[in-house]
Amino acid sequence: MIVSPSLLSADFGDLKSEMEWFNQSTADWLHLDVMDGVFVPNISFGFPVLKYVAKLCKKPLDVHLMIVQPEKFVQEVKDLGAYIMNVHYEACPHLHRVIGQIHEAGMKAGVTLNPATPVNVLRDIIADVDLVLLMSVNPGFGGQKFIPHTTEKVKELRKLIDETGSKALIEIDGGVNQETGKLLKDAGADVLVAGNYIFKASNPSDACAQLSSL
Repeated sequence: MIVSPSLLSADFGDLKSEMEWFNQSTADWLHLDVMDGVFVPNISFGFPVLKYVAKLCKKPLDVHLMIVQPEKFVQEVKDLGAYIMNVHYEACPHLHRVIGQIHEAGMKAGVTLNPATPVNVLRDIIADVDLVLLMSVNPGFGGQKFIPHTTEKVKELRKLIDETGSKALIEIDGGVNQETGKLLKDAGADVLVAGNYIFKASNPSDACAQLSSL
């Protein structure tokens, strides 16, 4: 299982120490939730913080833009050295164009669906994306309770990917722990994003390893 710990739950007063244990852990990617207070009801961090973290992080950056008009920031995300730029379906009326811009910048392209958005809206774009992120909580805040119906959405998405021959990975974000992680893996998920479960654990490295071994 690919594990992408969410920086949103980290100690922002000591990011250097957080990155030290992270770089030595079994975590595969670092998940970066950028919130604008418009698309979601919260503001997280901007590019000055992201640039600092990017210098410290030795693993691929999984950048998740929970913002309006994410296409305006393709170059800034590329300049971070990001591996994946992930945008919301709900924020991109011209999604095919945005996916193309991300690819042209040399990054993997991801698309996120909010809990109320059905999987079938991706049928015409699924062959072009590298990853689909299903939100298993309503976006905007960490520490929320996992929405159980997400496992059914994972199964639906896995079926769509298989039917179309897409190579897209399935990523899940929200309320992920060892219990829900096992359910998601069994449903067909490839990548787990976890914030509080990892960063608030007494031993974050062990929490990463538990998810990695699912």
